[in-house]
Amino acid sequence: MTNQQAPVHFDTPYHHLDTYIKESGPSGIFILVDENTHQYCLPPFLSKTLELYDAEVIEVPAGEAHKQIETCSGVWNALSELGCDRNALLINLGGGVVTDMGGFIAGTFMRGISFINIPTTLLSMVDASVGGKTGVDLGALKNQVGLIIEPEMVLIDSDYLKTLPARELRSGLAEMLKHGLIKDKDYWDKLRKMADLTLEDLEDLIRHSVKIKSEVVSLDPREGGLRKILNFGHTLGHAIETHFLKHEQLEPLLHGEAIAIGMIMEAYLSTVVCELPLIKAQEIKDTFLNYFDKTEISIDTMSEIISLLKYDKKNASGVVKFVLLAEIGKAVRDQEINNDMIFRSLEFYNS
Repeated sequence: MTNQQAPVHFDTPYHHLDTYIKESGPSGIFILVDENTHQYCLPPFLSKTLELYDAEVIEVPAGEAHKQIETCSGVWNALSELGCDRNALLINLGGGVVTDMGGFIAGTFMRGISFINIPTTLLSMVDASVGGKTGVDLGALKNQVGLIIEPEMVLIDSDYLKTLPARELRSGLAEMLKHGLIKDKDYWDKLRKMADLTLEDLEDLIRHSVKIKSEVVSLDPREGGLRKILNFGHTLGHAIETHFLKHEQLEPLLHGEAIAIGMIMEAYLSTVVCELPLIKAQEIKDTFLNYFDKTEISIDTMSEIISLLKYDKKNASGVVKFVLLAEIGKAVRDQEINNDMIFRSLEFYNS
């Protein structure tokens, strides 16, 4: 495992994997999948590689609800029983839950074994698998336990996107739109006019999103400053996502769905604190509501959602810090917001 940013390979990237395995000679190879990627992604993956004929496959349950230490314990035990040692390789084949959790499992098993990420969802291609963040949830609280640790490489094959339902594709699009909002106005303008994305369109856009994220991460790998801008929409978005996970009567939101709501609300906060023109906040809201159905969030639940903000990882000395927009394409970090403004931002979303 390396502290430098991992190389990201596109197109037909499997010869990079075969070369790595030949040159590094791992003592054992283990492939982490969930129920969905085991069924839909593992067979084509195995057909495209030469060096995995004796790899062991470990399956975990699919979904954010299983991104927990208990699931990790099951995988650690499986690795131990299968004779995994410190010279082994773990390949994480899946979406953000599998790459986040698999990286954490690899980084902590025997104090660290090598791992490779092969993201199979749009969200994990443009976000979760790149940048070295790993982790699991603590109950319903998002990503409270984890490491920043780089894989050996990330292999991006857009063919896996053919296995995804439209809702999962939209979830990934939210993070791509975010990259435009925080760093690249032209990219934002291009994405918001592309309601009918094809897979061919997506390949170039995925590369551009990975480039934006990689540039930010390379300047601040440990999230001491600049990297925080990648969290635009996530302060409120994660709290909303957690709220929906905590209440069994509510249907859980996908990560991108929750972050889209967070970005609309934080765009409004940007008008109050950073002088983002209200017409631009409305443009952001209209763009996301073109892609995402509106979610019912009553003003009565907002106090509970606000109480969850104290778990946000950007906080310092108990003060909640937001990433906001000075303009489209320019983010500012460490902004303090009062609760009254947050209630008004929900009214802006609901209106």
